[in-house]
Amino acid sequence: MEYRKNDIVTLEIVDCGTDGEGIGKADGFTVFVKDAVIGDTVTAKIMKAKKNYGYGRLMEILKPSPYRVEPICPSARQCGGCQLQAVSYEEQKAFKEKKLRGHLERIGGFKELPMEPLIGMDEPYHYRNKAQFPVGRNKEGRIVTGFYAGRTHAIIENRDCALGIPQNKEVLDRVIAHMEKYNIAPYDEMTGKGLVRHIFVRYGFFTGELMVCLIINGQDLPHQKELVEKLGEIPGMTSISLNINKKRNNVILGDKVKTIWGKEYITDKIGDISYEISPLSFFQVNPHQTWKLYSKALEYADLHGEETVWDLYCGIGTISLFLAQKAKFVRGVEIVPAAIEDARRNAHLNEIDNVEFFVGKAEEVLPREYEKNGVYADVIVVDPPRKGCDEMLLKTILKMQPKRVVYVSCDSATLARDLRFLCDNGYELKKVCGVDQFPQTVHVETVVLLSQQKPDDTIEIDLDLDELDATSAELKATYQEIKDYVLKEFGLKVSNLYISQIKRKCGIEVGENYNLPKTENPKVPQCPKEKEDAIKAALKYFAMI
Repeated sequence: MEYRKNDIVTLEIVDCGTDGEGIGKADGFTVFVKDAVIGDTVTAKIMKAKKNYGYGRLMEILKPSPYRVEPICPSARQCGGCQLQAVSYEEQKAFKEKKLRGHLERIGGFKELPMEPLIGMDEPYHYRNKAQFPVGRNKEGRIVTGFYAGRTHAIIENRDCALGIPQNKEVLDRVIAHMEKYNIAPYDEMTGKGLVRHIFVRYGFFTGELMVCLIINGQDLPHQKELVEKLGEIPGMTSISLNINKKRNNVILGDKVKTIWGKEYITDKIGDISYEISPLSFFQVNPHQTWKLYSKALEYADLHGEETVWDLYCGIGTISLFLAQKAKFVRGVEIVPAAIEDARRNAHLNEIDNVEFFVGKAEEVLPREYEKNGVYADVIVVDPPRKGCDEMLLKTILKMQPKRVVYVSCDSATLARDLRFLCDNGYELKKVCGVDQFPQTVHVETVVLLSQQKPDDTIEIDLDLDELDATSAELKATYQEIKDYVLKEFGLKVSNLYISQIKRKCGIEVGENYNLPKTENPKVPQCPKEKEDAIKAALKYFAMI
């Protein structure tokens, strides 16, 4: 049967998509239905129809799923920020494990996955230490704040988000009351007029320190002193600032911050490490789960005090300083200069001196330091953005040959792609663990351990060549086999000339005139040390030395 837009269909929801939408079938026609839960029987209105599938709007739940629960937030369906709030938490964790496993199997091609149980939360609400509330007017002209509805800039009014801290409502109430009292207009995206764009709140879960930052389309806030007095009454208030953003774009924060009361930052902790956090700092939004995430990364790194570690995409040094507690030395790389300033300040704050931080793209800094300065790593930790690692970075990791690579990922699809590349070139997937950083949403963090497969892992055995009917010549690798091995294991291309030079160095017989220069006083290129080591590893692998 052919289905068209606006048709009403009855569906049994049998699966869940990667974005949390329910999946059902009607006469072989697949329908994706937002807000439907596995096990539901629903009616849905087709909003968009393709040849074999379509997208539907949930109209009625005819029979609720055993996994369905009542969302604690009345705006959950409108807001769309909590895609899974209508699903029991146990089923949420099962969904995330299935999503992670599916990406590693389908995209990465991994069959036997060494997966540990997903690490969930005991209390999967009110975990966010940061919130950014847009400010605008509703249809009646009243000032409102809340969150944008999915794929729109329509504000769904909400001052008490179920994922945020209780203090959010107190801050929002006082700021909106101040705007109403002094006729301060919210920003209008259509006209570019108005002053207050967003209200930004940060909270230190382990210190109780509170930060409020108003993002404004101007230089100052009218009656600023009166607002400071009201906000200062809230327990834990530590920092109040203005962020200047006059640009007509969708970027929330501008570059300039003016502290109008208290400190420029608040402090919070992950484990035993303290961090100073400014309005512009990147800091994980769920500190309880971040401690579990970093602890798992530290466990996988298996540090004993003698290792040199590189932490790539290090942000303000959150993982770097965590690792430095157990490592000999840690080097961190981050593209944002302000984040590196924070990282250095946080190292000083914690009296940690076995760290060094570099500003730049990880895919540029690591190759430069390796090629020019000969730096190495026993362990490399990567925590890239959603797009995953740059291919040049992955190739440099292969050249450096660290014993272990710990990959922390916020996107299991790009994780699977990068793992496939590394595992096709000398590494083995040893452990995988999902960590639920964002309960009620479809997102899942992952920690992975990769271990180097050494080319010189050989076993000595005695063979009688006569019994095997083999000659010594037949047991020698060809030049092409050596080239292929070096390319696969080390990512390096080597010439016949370089192979013959290293063979001679190792006392292996080479044809009398093979690859010798044909002119007097030639300038013969000599095999670089890196390629010499790789060729020797190949000769050892093929039992030629």
